[in-house]
Amino acid sequence: MITATDLELRAGARTLVSAPGPALRIQAGDRIGLVGRNGAGKTTTMRVLAGEGEPYAGAILRSGELGYLPQDPREGDLTISAKDRVLSARGLDVLLRDMEKQQVVMAEVVGAAEQDRAVRRYGVLEDEFSNLGGYSAESEAARICNNLGLDDRVLAQQLQTLSGGQRRRVELGRILFAASDGSGGRSGTMLLLDEPTNHLDADSITWLRGFLQTHEGGLVVISHDVDLLADVVNRVWFLDAVRGEVDVYNMTWKRYLDARSTDEQRRRRERANAEKKAGVLKAQAAKMGAKATKAVAAQNMAKRADKLLAGLDEVRVSDKVARIRFPEPAPCGKTPLMAEGLTKVYGSLEIFSGVDLAIDKGSRVVVLGFNGAGKTTLLRLLAGTEKPDSGRLVPGHGLKLGYFAQEHETLDHSATVWENIRHAAPDGGDQQLRSLLGAFLFTGDQLDQPAGTLSGGEKTRLALAGLVSSAANVLLLDEPTNNLDPVSREQVLDALRSYAGAVVLVTHDPGAVEALEPERVILLPDGNEDHWSADYIEIVQLA
Repeated sequence: MITATDLELRAGARTLVSAPGPALRIQAGDRIGLVGRNGAGKTTTMRVLAGEGEPYAGAILRSGELGYLPQDPREGDLTISAKDRVLSARGLDVLLRDMEKQQVVMAEVVGAAEQDRAVRRYGVLEDEFSNLGGYSAESEAARICNNLGLDDRVLAQQLQTLSGGQRRRVELGRILFAASDGSGGRSGTMLLLDEPTNHLDADSITWLRGFLQTHEGGLVVISHDVDLLADVVNRVWFLDAVRGEVDVYNMTWKRYLDARSTDEQRRRRERANAEKKAGVLKAQAAKMGAKATKAVAAQNMAKRADKLLAGLDEVRVSDKVARIRFPEPAPCGKTPLMAEGLTKVYGSLEIFSGVDLAIDKGSRVVVLGFNGAGKTTLLRLLAGTEKPDSGRLVPGHGLKLGYFAQEHETLDHSATVWENIRHAAPDGGDQQLRSLLGAFLFTGDQLDQPAGTLSGGEKTRLALAGLVSSAANVLLLDEPTNNLDPVSREQVLDALRSYAGAVVLVTHDPGAVEALEPERVILLPDGNEDHWSADYIEIVQLA
């Protein structure tokens, strides 16, 4: 169980969440959807509930097992295999390695006494392995991972050879394996999942919904997948960014949508009535104030009007929307970017080999390939953040690159919002950059907020603001719609539709591809090029 009492969360001077009393409680059987617009504090709330951040005020009591999937990938030992990372959730990875070492010892020792000790030691390890589920648990881990699109070949690879999306699915598999006993879940495990469907294909998302529906422990999930929320949650926490409060709805998603709409209509009616009454009182006070004998009564009447307004909940205004528009790209030659024979190898694993491409002025290209085929790696090579093992980039006349990284690697997480935009546009004027950040919904104290403390959606908006400031003529976009709420996503897609420069896009979002209206597709790992056709749209979600 997790209980947050008198919780208050802040970002700088801005109050994100104020929840007096033990308002936020997660118990076995609760499946809570944590919702609110980008920047409302959902990710911050999740981190604090998981114990990876401290509240500004209040206390959090935790008991039982807890599995936390953050939005951004965790750093750690990337030299271990994906399989070992998943098995480490129950300590099985260490036991398996110790058993393998002990098998070698048993084969090499001589003498009856030494052999007997080695056999007994192996027996102890095997008993412990069996108590933790043994080989059936290993099979369960493989089954979970396969349902998340991680086959045996991927599980055998070191984490450092995997894409960011694959590593995140490994982490999700590890958490679900820790919470599973092969029959749906263990009641003591609390799952805190921040955008768990990112990087999952349609089949994996369907399987995940089923897993979460039968999970017996507590669950808090942040997701822009409305179908998942509708199928899974039985309670909703709405973080109101206007009031800085959490509205708790003990009901299903569909009933919540109706109740939320009713609550907002009620608040509007109450404020309209109060403003009408206050207006009458103030008008009367103004008339009476002209007479000295009635001055005190007029002041009291004015105070009553102010108190009437102050006692109401603030009406939730329509969510602000980032105004995303890419400027006219800088002039360039006919083919601003070319690549010849690009090859990338991690250890003994060849990601792709001999990839050639030419990005013409204003062209629109989608990169497709199954997870692990090297889509993100190719964009990193084109952006110059990684070097190919062979082959070369050939920049054309006037090339000006803009790169949106899937994991926001282009941002300096230790620097502030202002420092990041300053770095992206060193020649921009202060007022011009403040206006740009304001268009992307960064104002006031938020400019001094470290980028590392932003939510995933806010990091996406900051990275996009950097692209807008660059006047790039070739955009390399790796999953630009991840972590965005539906309204912000539409803004990004509208900006893509109107952008006049060249775009190389990697995405699992069919809507992003349709907005781009691509002319060509590059298929990895072979690097084959083809004209775009509607037949490829089915591959986008699977790739």
